Amino acid sequence: MAFGHRYTGLIERYRDRLPVHDDTRIISLGEGNTPLIRLNNIPRELTREVEIYVKFEGLNPTGSFKDRGMTMAVTKAIEEGSRAIVCASTGNTSAAAAAYAARAGITAFVVIPDGKIALGKLAQAMMHGATVIQIEGNFDDGMRLVKEVASNTPVTLVNSVNPYRLQGQKTAAFEIVEELGRAPDYHCLPVGNAGNITAHWIGYSEMAAKSSDDVTEACSYCKGHCKYAGGGMVGNRPHMVGYQAAGSAPFMRGAMVDNPDTVATAIRIGHPQSWDMAWKVREESGGWFDECQDDEILAAQKLLAEKEGVFCEPASAASLAGALRDIREGKIQEGSTVVCTLTGNGLKDPDTAIAQSVIQPAKVPAELDAVSRAIRDNLV
Repeated sequence: MAFGHRYTGLIERYRDRLPVHDDTRIISLGEGNTPLIRLNNIPRELTREVEIYVKFEGLNPTGSFKDRGMTMAVTKAIEEGSRAIVCASTGNTSAAAAAYAARAGITAFVVIPDGKIALGKLAQAMMHGATVIQIEGNFDDGMRLVKEVASNTPVTLVNSVNPYRLQGQKTAAFEIVEELGRAPDYHCLPVGNAGNITAHWIGYSEMAAKSSDDVTEACSYCKGHCKYAGGGMVGNRPHMVGYQAAGSAPFMRGAMVDNPDTVATAIRIGHPQSWDMAWKVREESGGWFDECQDDEILAAQKLLAEKEGVFCEPASAASLAGALRDIREGKIQEGSTVVCTLTGNGLKDPDTAIAQSVIQPAKVPAELDAVSRAIRDNLV
């Protein structure tokens, strides 16, 4: 048995495929290397045979996939001499930005919408010492403001318009391919700002490239920061499928949505910053966009927790809710391998989880008979 190997984060693991130098100071919290969990119980309830995996990004250091992009964005900000970063956020980006800024020893400014931000995420940003600015508006208002601030103030913008964010996030596709031995047939994701679906496509495209010329198309998404890994490691790329909440579905409306509303606060975004790139990914991959009602999303979140032991935040469950519906309707073909990205941990938004829980704590006397009776009464 070999000893002594310590995982130190995705930049060190994929250094040859990321835009860093030998002397770059890496800002890492050990992100990446998240589990790809094969679902065992939920597929048995389907009439069509499909292999379903969930990539549980909720086990990153701050509890969401945002850490993948933030380690790269903050690493490059430090390399370029920045002393502060800024972002607009529905919650997860602010938590990641605050944590990585703390790690780097710089200041984080986070702009959040007034209301409809999960308290677990707000608590993270505050505990990590970020300067939190709550605006009387939604995420899209915040995004507009931080872009203007970053253009006139010496701070680095770390939302997904920062190309280094996508470079970090593409590594999730590398991990999936390495575990499966190939790319899945379908990759399903929740879509809010649409940077993540774009980042995954970059990763899959790089893994499929047979020469440096083959990554030219991928590089068009990330402003030339891709590095060719070589070898044509896989022969296929997946159909990329993005699911939005019905109350916040600009891709389904074909136009921006000014007042998005959904219980899935992480994707409560009406003006996606990666709009053009995401449409391009859909076209190139032969995938599609669709929408889920809030009750479908919450039902999928509960189903996943109860049947598989995986607790994700509501927005994450949109990927599984949509995938299950498309499997039942035959849009996702029988015999396929499907990966659903779970973008964040369920502990990010405990209030929503508790509100939909049917089972309440049973209060009994502190006596053996009472406890035994309560157990017997609830045995299946």
